[in-house]
Amino acid sequence: MSRRVTFATRLGAIAATVGSAVGLGNIWRFPYEAGQN
Repeated sequence: MSRRVTFATRLGAIAATVGSAVGLGNIWRFPYEAGQN
């Protein structure tokens, strides 16, 4: 069995989650912003 990859700290996990959420938000918003201009 393979081991799961885990974050060393809770802060690292939170930073990755927030970064992912912000990145996804920008991906969804970009076509709308491009269409407005």
